[in-house]
Amino acid sequence: MSEPSLQDDVLQELGDDKLTEIAGLLGTDTNGARGTVTETVGAMTGGLQEKAAADDDEGVEVRQAFAEVAEPPLQGVSTLGGGLGGMLSGGMMAGVLAKVSKPVASAVSKKTGIPAPAISRVIELLIPVLLAVFAKRAASGKAAGAPASGGAPAPGAAPAPGGGLGDLLGQILGGGRK
Repeated sequence: MSEPSLQDDVLQELGDDKLTEIAGLLGTDTNGARGTVTETVGAMTGGLQEKAAADDDEGVEVRQAFAEVAEPPLQGVSTLGGGLGGMLSGGMMAGVLAKVSKPVASAVSKKTGIPAPAISRVIELLIPVLLAVFAKRAASGKAAGAPASGGAPAPGAAPAPGGGLGDLLGQILGGGRK
């Protein structure tokens, strides 16, 4: 049995209530909302993969955000700060997702005919869901025998071919655009 796609995981995480809310924002039914979410998630992950592959400051930022999402939550005494580490990594990834949201909204709008402001509102609803799915996928990758954080490259380092952060990106984002 094959792994569910990132889009499937996002749809499952959204649930019927959020999907109905998105349908209302778009003025469509849940099937239309499902299609728009699938298209939007595909465009966002494609944008993230392109940025992660870039050898510039943006690429470093995206790779670092993914590396931090993959870090296990703080344990023991270090959790007295209220899980600040998790909030920071979620915040960094949320910022990265926000940066790709405008070009994604424009691209999805052109493809679907739905106004870009409506797609932008959908993206705002999707960002916390994507963060949750990314964290779950990263955690399941570690549970399945992915290298421990000690085996990952330093934050900002280029993905290592055949392992490390490159494998992590593949685990979190899946095989690419749908």
